[in-house]
Amino acid sequence: MKDTNFDYDKYIEDTHKYGRFFLSVGVLALLGAPFLIASLTNAHINFPAFVTAVSKVLLIYIPSCIAEYLIYVPLLGIGGVYLSFLTGNLTNLKLPCAFSSRELAKTTAGTPEDEIVMTLAIATSALTTMLVIALGVLMIVPLTPILQNPVIKPAFDNVLPALFGALGYQYFIKDLKLSTFAMVSMVLIGIGFPFLIGDTGTMIIVIGALSIGAAYLLFRHKNKEIK
Repeated sequence: MKDTNFDYDKYIEDTHKYGRFFLSVGVLALLGAPFLIASLTNAHINFPAFVTAVSKVLLIYIPSCIAEYLIYVPLLGIGGVYLSFLTGNLTNLKLPCAFSSRELAKTTAGTPEDEIVMTLAIATSALTTMLVIALGVLMIVPLTPILQNPVIKPAFDNVLPALFGALGYQYFIKDLKLSTFAMVSMVLIGIGFPFLIGDTGTMIIVIGALSIGAAYLLFRHKNKEIK
């Protein structure tokens, strides 16, 4: 009789192995594409200027990437993080899909069941995104007049706020004190530092850190009341 026992440790080991491999391939492809295009078109690359520009970008993004890694791994799980970092669009698509799948499957964060559910949800999101983008590329010419119609433009401008509002409500309602603190903090930071409004990554890191601190203080306060 065939052994149907699921080896979770082997699953995680394979996830790391294939995740590291395909992420490495993705990084090499991203870094190699500009040089390949330059070689095919006989374009000249000014390497001193290239190094200077890249250095300035790295100074900004290395701290941000480290912080995002620490934030997203507990939220998305191991497999979900590899898929999300490879396919991108974490905030707009991967996080909402992952959280919705957790709610629907009623799994607990950090459990093997949650790990698998989140990975499947993010993989499905990535495949759906690629399919929609491929169809969009094929249909871009006939759809352009419709998409640029001023009558429906306001609807497209509010798709993301509507999406995150609906998804966020189910989490806000679980802890109104913490949710209110996070929203008020974001508004105050936006007023005091308006240049951060368009920098979603930095805002997530700042508000995430403040919310974690506030959650810890609330947790300690509740424990004292219980004692």
